[in-house]
Amino acid sequence: MVGLQELRTDLAAALRWAARYDLQEGVDNHFSVAVPSAKGTGNRFLINPYGWHWSEITASSLVLCDGEGTVLEGTNSVETTAFCIHAPIHDHAPEAAVVMHTHMPHTTALTLLDDGRLKMCEQNALLFKDKVAYDDTYTGLALDTKEGERLARKIGSHRALMMASHGVLVVGTTIAEAFTLLYYLERAAMFQVLAGSTGGTLRTISESVQAHTAGQLSRELPALSERTFGALKRILDKEEPDYRN
Repeated sequence: MVGLQELRTDLAAALRWAARYDLQEGVDNHFSVAVPSAKGTGNRFLINPYGWHWSEITASSLVLCDGEGTVLEGTNSVETTAFCIHAPIHDHAPEAAVVMHTHMPHTTALTLLDDGRLKMCEQNALLFKDKVAYDDTYTGLALDTKEGERLARKIGSHRALMMASHGVLVVGTTIAEAFTLLYYLERAAMFQVLAGSTGGTLRTISESVQAHTAGQLSRELPALSERTFGALKRILDKEEPDYRN
């Protein structure tokens, strides 16, 4: 079982790199990870504090709270929308040990389109074949846990939820996995947006090749996630070691 300090360190690393990749929006958006306890894995979670830019997050700045929004560790507060989204998803979505919500540019751009779907026309996109759910109803700010429960139902057992006129949620079983999925989802969306901007017709990939490649990528994902995230932490250890503080 991963210890609390390691979860803090990894979540801080993920937030630092999301800032480097320009995936966040101001001091908004939020990453969280469930913390195992005697009562289960979904009733306590670490989340980034409200009012902190992701580039300044440290392991100790993260807030540990429970499913009722009570801060258990830390002197910082949790944004209302963050709690209302993350707490219900940790409780109700089966793959959501980690929840990452961003307004990252290219994926969010797709959510602004009437037919905003990730097209299975490029290799990175195939990592998400049959793993993306879509919420086509924008309901405003998530200021009630009922909205988080609705989003949990929408994402179900999928790994990503594209939220109309809003942004994206990615869930994973580990911080490394969720962050790797987040990164490659934005890359896939970026390529699709760039290709679409040319006015040309997107290529098609046969269903059989889609399924074959998706299977290959799924099998590679655990090792890819660990190696990718390990490399990112090594870079931070050299360039921004204070993230561990």
